[in-house]
Amino acid sequence: MQMPITYLFVPGNRPERFDKAFAAGAGAIVLDLEDAVAPADKARARDAIADWFPSRVEHAARVVVRINDTQSDWFEDDLALLKELGVAQVMLPKTEWPAQVAQVLSALGSLPRVLPLIETARGVRNVDEIAAAEGVQRLVFGTLDYAVDLDLSGDEMGLVYPSARIAIASRCAELAAPVAGVTPGIDDEARIAADFAFARSFGFGGKLCIHPKQVAVIHAACRPSAAEKDWAERVLAAAAASDGAVQLDGKMIDRPVVLKAQAILARCTDGA
Repeated sequence: MQMPITYLFVPGNRPERFDKAFAAGAGAIVLDLEDAVAPADKARARDAIADWFPSRVEHAARVVVRINDTQSDWFEDDLALLKELGVAQVMLPKTEWPAQVAQVLSALGSLPRVLPLIETARGVRNVDEIAAAEGVQRLVFGTLDYAVDLDLSGDEMGLVYPSARIAIASRCAELAAPVAGVTPGIDDEARIAADFAFARSFGFGGKLCIHPKQVAVIHAACRPSAAEKDWAERVLAAAAASDGAVQLDGKMIDRPVVLKAQAILARCTDGA
């Protein structure tokens, strides 16, 4: 199954935005019960999702619910909601141990696919074990919370080590490429694209979005340029026309080159 490139957050207490979020074209919609919802509104947010979700079963594969973390006062109620509705994709904040993923599976059975948010130093330290835990679909890097946890200066160099660790752990566990964190500037298209390019340089394959405007920017950044597409098509054509070693533009075409060409052409659409 092809994984989404974009995950668009929608506050769980704003049901009037749920359908609008789907219209934005994101690969997945994240109904948020955590950071976007004040403590006093948690119950109302759960009720809003409970009212909306059953009538949108055709969209169920694109719905992710970000619950509150395992140490919060709302964790058990969030799990009860997901079990009642049969929500299959769960984003788990502040994941630091594989046992936290196991808590979700124990409560919901074999149904859920968990997207652990790695957003603390302890989460990065244990990321290999988290990635290998049963039920994990894909890792997500919570860059803003990670920066707070380590009191980073704001220089992106502080994200190099955790980005590499998360990407390598994902690959070793044979998960889909991880998802990059949010860009706070809603209208800063250059910053959004640059943040995604930075994440892509480590092997990330998706990005969290906090506004519909950001979705199109990420999709455009992910598509191959005309030159890349032309090169990839010529590589595959040359490889298909030969039974042995072949050259293109003075360079040998071998299996890694063919795989790169195939990956470039696969970046034309967003997975759902």
